[in-house]
Amino acid sequence: MFDFDTHISYLTGIGPAKALILQKELGLFNANQLMNFFPNRYVDRSKIFAVSELKADNAEVQLKGVITEVKEVKQKRGSRLVATFRDESGSIELVWFRVNRWLKAGLRINETYVIFGKLNFFNGNFSMPHPDMELEVNYKLNIVSGLQAIYPSTEKMSAKGLNNKVISKAIQHLIKEAHPFIQETLSDEIIEEHGLLSKKEALVHIHFPKNQEMLAKAQRRLKFEELFFIQIQLIRNKLVRKDKIKGFVFEQVGDHFNDFYHSGLPFDLTNAQKRVLKEIRSDMASGAHMNRLLQGDVGAGKTIVALLTMLIALDNNFQTAMLAPTAILASQHFQALTTLLSPFDISIKLLTGATGVKERRVIHEGLESGALQILIGTHAILEDKVVFKNLGLAIIDEQHRFGVAQRSKMWMKNTLPPHVLIMTATPIPRTLAMSAYGDLDVSVIDELPPGRKEVQTVHRFDSARLRVFKFMRDEIAKGRQIYIVYPLIEESEALDYKDLQDGYESIQREFPLPDYRISIVHGKMKPADKEIEMQRFVKGETQIMVATTVIEVGVNVPNASVMIIESAERFGLSQLHQLRGRVGRGADQSYCVLMSGVKLSNDSKTRLETMVRTSDGFEIAEVDLKLRGPGNLMGTQQSGVLNLKIADLVRDSKELHMARNTALGLLREDPNLVSPKNSPMKKAYQQIHKRTSIWANIS
Repeated sequence: MFDFDTHISYLTGIGPAKALILQKELGLFNANQLMNFFPNRYVDRSKIFAVSELKADNAEVQLKGVITEVKEVKQKRGSRLVATFRDESGSIELVWFRVNRWLKAGLRINETYVIFGKLNFFNGNFSMPHPDMELEVNYKLNIVSGLQAIYPSTEKMSAKGLNNKVISKAIQHLIKEAHPFIQETLSDEIIEEHGLLSKKEALVHIHFPKNQEMLAKAQRRLKFEELFFIQIQLIRNKLVRKDKIKGFVFEQVGDHFNDFYHSGLPFDLTNAQKRVLKEIRSDMASGAHMNRLLQGDVGAGKTIVALLTMLIALDNNFQTAMLAPTAILASQHFQALTTLLSPFDISIKLLTGATGVKERRVIHEGLESGALQILIGTHAILEDKVVFKNLGLAIIDEQHRFGVAQRSKMWMKNTLPPHVLIMTATPIPRTLAMSAYGDLDVSVIDELPPGRKEVQTVHRFDSARLRVFKFMRDEIAKGRQIYIVYPLIEESEALDYKDLQDGYESIQREFPLPDYRISIVHGKMKPADKEIEMQRFVKGETQIMVATTVIEVGVNVPNASVMIIESAERFGLSQLHQLRGRVGRGADQSYCVLMSGVKLSNDSKTRLETMVRTSDGFEIAEVDLKLRGPGNLMGTQQSGVLNLKIADLVRDSKELHMARNTALGLLREDPNLVSPKNSPMKKAYQQIHKRTSIWANIS
C-alpha cells in the first residue's frame, strides 16, 4: 500500500534539505501534492542540432559533442568556468558563473555528451550558460520520449541545485512506486462518455508524455476533472442552500405591484425585464432563500426590476433595503425611486454616513415600527443599531464593492435571512459566472429599452485634439453637456500623462467664462464639495464636467451626450465600458471619444479596438477576461477562489461547459452520490473537500 500523505522528505531523491526548499518555495508538503505538481511547459528533445545549424533566434537546443578544453576566467567577483564544446560542424562555449570543485572535476574531456539549454548569441558567437548535461550512454537510458516536462521553478531552487532534472527524477520515482495505488476519481460512465484517459494514464503522460497526442489527452482529462469537482462543489452548495436555508414566502402579488405596473411604469418593460421578473417572482414564492445575481448593461433597466421586486415584498407586508457602494449612488437611487413612487402612498427614506442625528432618529423609529417600507443607503444600513421590524428583501448594487462579511450582516437583520438580489452593471463573462458565481442563480437583462441609441465610439490620437475641441463646441451649442475623464489626480514623475489639473486649465483656456461653465470632481475633494459640483452639472448649470473616475458608477445625467476619456490606454476595458455607459441616457445621439498617445502596447490597442467595435458588455467582458485573467476581474476578495492547478478559465471554456453539464446531470440523478457507480467520485469529492478551504471564500 502507498500512503499519498507521506511527507515529501521521505520520498526517493528528495531528503530533508530539498524538502524544506520545496515547502517554502512551492508549498509542496506530501506525495500527493508532488504528483499533482504539473509542468508549465514541454520542450522537444527528439531533435539533436549541429552547431553549424544554430540560429540567433533558437530558444532551447540540444547538441551532441565533446568538451575539448576547460578554463577558469577571473571576473570582478570570483571567477566563471568556460568549456569549449565541439561537434563535427563547429564549436560553442559552455559557461558556469559560479565555479565549484565538483563541477570542474566532473567534466570529462573528449567524452561524448548530449547537452541541452538556452542559447545566448553575442558578438557573432554562441554560448550556452548552465547547460543540462548527460553522457551519451546515460542519455540513451533516460530519455523515454522526445517531449520533456519543464516545471515551475524559483531562483532559490536553482541556487540550491534543485533543478528540473532533480524534480523530474523525484516524480519519476514517485509515480513508479505509487502507480499501482492511484485511485480512479471519475465513474466509468463519465470516462467513456467523454473519451477520457484513466487517472493513472493521465498522471503518467502529464509528467512523461510519450508524444504530443498523449500529452493533449492527459491535459484534457486533468482539466476536466479539476473543473468538474469545482462544479460539483458549487452546484451542491446551491442545492443545499435551496434545500436547507428557508426563505420568506412571498405568495401574493397585490395592489402595490399592480397599481405601479399599470399606471406608474414610465415605459413598457422589455421582454428581458419581464423574463427576469418572472425568475425573481418564482424564487421568492418557493419558500427557499433567494440568492440571485442580476446582470445588465448600463441603462438596461435594472432599477425598474429592483423596484417591482420591492413592491412584491411590500405586498407581503415586508420591508426592503437597497445598498449602494457610494453616497452619490445611493442618493441617485433614492431620487429616481422617490420620483417614480411619488403618486403612490409608499414611505421611502435615505440613510448614508452624512444623514443627521434628527433624521436618523426618525428613520430608526420608522424601521422598528414598520411604518418605513423602503430604505435606500450605503454601508450605514449594515450598522447594528439599524433594526428592521420585518426585512424581507435586500438589494445590493455593484456587489463587487462589498466584502463577503458585509453582505452576511444583511442576513442577520431578520429571523430568516431576507431574500437577496445582487445587481451589477459589470458584465461577468459566462465562463467566470459559471465558476466563481456558480452557486448564485444568474439573471441577465440582455436588451436595451426601445428608443435608446447606441453610443458612437471613436478613437483619436492627441494630435487630433483641436478637432475634438471643435466637436465639443458644436455639441454644447446644441444644448448638450460633456464629461472629460482623466486617469490620475497628481503628476506621477515616471509617467508622462496629462494630469487632471493641467487638463482643467487647458479646458478653461479653450472654453472661457462667461460662455462656458466647468465643474471639476476628483478623489481628493471633500464629499460635500463633490456633491455640490455634481449637482451643478446635474442641474445643467455647468456644461463640462472634468473628473477622475469617480463618475464610473452611477451618475445619471440624460442631457450629457459626450464622454471624452483622456489617456484611454491607461484604463481597463470594463472601466472604459462603465464610463461610456454614463452617456446615451437621453434620446439624443451620444458619443464617446477615446483619446490616447501614439505609442500603444498590444493590449491597449486591443482594448481601444474592442471599445470602438462593440458595445455589448458581455463581449467586452470576455475580451477583458482574456487580457487580464480571472483574478483581477473579480476584485481581491474573490481572486483566491479559483486556485486552479492545470485548467484555465479563458482557454478551457469548452472543458468548463462540459464539466458543468456533466456535474448538473449527475447531481440531478444522484444528489448525494450514493449510487455504487458514483463511489469513486464521492470519495474524491470528500478528499478534495477535506484538503481545500477555498470554498469559504465564495460569496
